[in-house]
This record gives sequence, C-alpha cells and structure tokens, in this order.
Amino acid sequence: MKENSYKKVAVGGTFDKFHYGHRRLMDIAFEIGDYVVIGVTSNTFGGVKGKIEPCNIRMSNLRGLLEKKHQNYDIQELNDPYGTTISDESIDAIVVSEETEPTAFKINKIRKERGMKPLDIVTIRMVLADDGIPISSTRIRKGEIDKMGTIIRVTRDK
Repeated sequence: MKENSYKKVAVGGTFDKFHYGHRRLMDIAFEIGDYVVIGVTSNTFGGVKGKIEPCNIRMSNLRGLLEKKHQNYDIQELNDPYGTTISDESIDAIVVSEETEPTAFKINKIRKERGMKPLDIVTIRMVLADDGIPISSTRIRKGEIDKMGTIIRVTRDK
C-alpha cells in the first residue's frame, strides 16, 4: 500500500498540449490517491486561455495517455473552477500547482461554508523549461518550447 494514501484525490486543468508539468501533476495524484477524479475544463470555461483543443479531444487524449498505466480514475468536464470538489464529500485531497493553489484555498472555503471537511492540499512546484521559465501550454502553442521544456525559439519578452 502507498504511504500518505488518500481514498480519492482530485486534480484539474485544461490539459491542452499535455506536457511534462501535466505529467508530474498526474503522477503525484496517482501516487497518493487510490482513485483520482480528473477535471478537464470545458470549451467555454477553458476557452479563456486562448485557442485550445476542444474539451472532448483533450479528454480523449488524456484517457489514451492514462489507460496504459491506470484504471482507477474518472475524467469529468469542468464548467467552473471547482467541479465536484465542492459537493463530493468522499474527496480527501487535491493536487495543484503553485499557480492554481489559490483555487484550492477557495474550494476549502466553500467546503467549510457547506459543513464539509476541507481537502488536504498537495502543491507541486511548477516544472521549469530549460530557460528556467515554467513549462506551459501557452508557451508550447507559441512555439517557444516543446512538451518537455526544451527551447525551440528564444523569446525576447522574458
């Protein structure tokens, strides 16, 4: 059995241009959770980040990446920043990046207001590209880096 094991762990994101940072987030969630609930931002909610692949494609890609190693998960569409974390009392923990940690605090605030137990928050550091700047789908879309964080094109607006 795993150390620091939780019965059910949540993780969420856009998961466009699935990259090494996303992989790290998933790896931690599966390491600590017996079951992982994965929220993927909807077209409407995720669209605020710019031109991204449709939600059904991102969910399908994620399923394809995970099914080789895992069966203990559920992928759900996220229409807001919280998903089922504010209603599902069986979720014990949430895995977030430094960038999304404030949302986890807000989730716990809502859970407390609803008389629910707060989630344990597991925050992972942003995974850095070779230039020391975090890997992001936006940077991959711009052609600056690849999915592993290798520099493709140097940008001037650091």
